[in-house]
Amino acid sequence: MESKNIPDAINTAMDKCGVSHFRERLIRNLSGGYKQRVGIAQAIVHNPEFIILDEPTNGLDPNQILEVRNLIKEIAEEHTVLLSTHILQEVQAVCDYIWMINEGSQVFSGTVEEFDNYIMPDSLIVIFTNPPTPDELKAIHGVEGVNEIDIKTFKIRFNDAGEVTEEIVRRSVEKNWQLREIRVEKTSMDSVFAELSKNGNTKKY
Repeated sequence: MESKNIPDAINTAMDKCGVSHFRERLIRNLSGGYKQRVGIAQAIVHNPEFIILDEPTNGLDPNQILEVRNLIKEIAEEHTVLLSTHILQEVQAVCDYIWMINEGSQVFSGTVEEFDNYIMPDSLIVIFTNPPTPDELKAIHGVEGVNEIDIKTFKIRFNDAGEVTEEIVRRSVEKNWQLREIRVEKTSMDSVFAELSKNGNTKKY
């Protein structure tokens, strides 16, 4: 970058990262969230095509985490961003594509949607206004188990989502259970990662 362009580049990076009003402050006196913003501003000041961010939300409070996540999404509109993190919730909140490594081996490479669907869901969350007993739900064909989350909410394990869902809806109408909500419970990212880590089809680095 030519020296004459440096002031404008600094101003642009500070504006993008929302730290222009701290121009006269020492970095060590800023909050954790703003220190991270300054770090990201330093990373983009020369307008690179590719940016690597390592654990950018580490040590931040919930509000600061949301602010940094939103900033990363904004930066990603103009740059390719590689986010390195052990926090799977960060991946789900920010990323479009996942490249997962476990003990030096690649265990997954694909979109977030492909990652979410790696393990087929096997449970429903069902909420009733006039709930049945757990035994009534267990009696439905295809139901493998029922956990009572609270008096009106149940987690139902199944072997065929379509068949079980249809039967729950039918019986709810027939028996006046007053079904309020029924949804497939997504497999957690932690569970998917645990399953992927067992996969022998890995690429070593």
